[in-house]
Amino acid sequence: MSVKPFTGVITALVTPFRNGHVAFDDLRALVEKQIAGGVHALVPVGTTGESPTLDHGEHLEVIRAVVEAARGRVPVIAGTGSNCTSEAVSLTKRAHEAGADGFLQVAPYYNKPSQEGLFRHFSAVAEVTDKPIVLYSIPGRCVIDIAVPTVERLRKAFVHVNHIKEAGGSCDRVDQLRQALGADMTILSGDDSLTVPFISIGAKGVISVASNLIPADMVAMVGAALAGDFAAALKVHHRLYPLFKALFIEPNPVPVKAAMVHTRLISSAEVRAPLCELAPASRQALLAAMAAAGIA
Repeated sequence: MSVKPFTGVITALVTPFRNGHVAFDDLRALVEKQIAGGVHALVPVGTTGESPTLDHGEHLEVIRAVVEAARGRVPVIAGTGSNCTSEAVSLTKRAHEAGADGFLQVAPYYNKPSQEGLFRHFSAVAEVTDKPIVLYSIPGRCVIDIAVPTVERLRKAFVHVNHIKEAGGSCDRVDQLRQALGADMTILSGDDSLTVPFISIGAKGVISVASNLIPADMVAMVGAALAGDFAAALKVHHRLYPLFKALFIEPNPVPVKAAMVHTRLISSAEVRAPLCELAPASRQALLAAMAAAGIA
């Protein structure tokens, strides 16, 4: 299957909750606000969408709701990863049938598979879809990296394994991927604060938490960087940098949900256990960072 690469600003959507249930009205409204803000794609039920606490039924319902709300205006990249290969395969098959345009596949967490195990895991997923797969390397959460040679093997074996979300915090790693794979692999930043540096050495966008809150600002920053206007990109980056850090003052998505309630983008900051509400001191720091960035 040949599709346009996923580039630019791709929002890792929060999953709004109310009274213990998914708030689908808030979710649909959020999709509209994201598209109005100019984002280039949406990722439902990634880590920011609290996928570990959604049951399988809710997981697929959220994907279907986002696909329906987007109405083909932007691609929908469903989070269908798992540390259980059969579960990742099943979720991917069902999300494919639900109309998702691609799939975000995190490295299996906790199990600590070998690189051969990783290759077999992602291969099993790739075999049940012909839509693009975005590998997701985040050693801070998963303990393991998807090694560059493993990415090369997967790219050679499957034409649609052609994106990677790089959240290891290293420009060196981005350069290694670019040197090894060239334009054959689309690299996306997994950290808002590293987006401009990553683009400067070959990344093509970001899967963003901050764009839940400030889609237009993120589109302006990334658009300038991709156009080679790093003076303009850095101007936005420097203004937003304290906010980027404040959005991770506590575990994601607790701070961004609090910020979105403050700006009336969603109606509740509710998260599911084991996450909990933002501490008062953290809330004060977050609001101060928002004010400094010009966000009321």
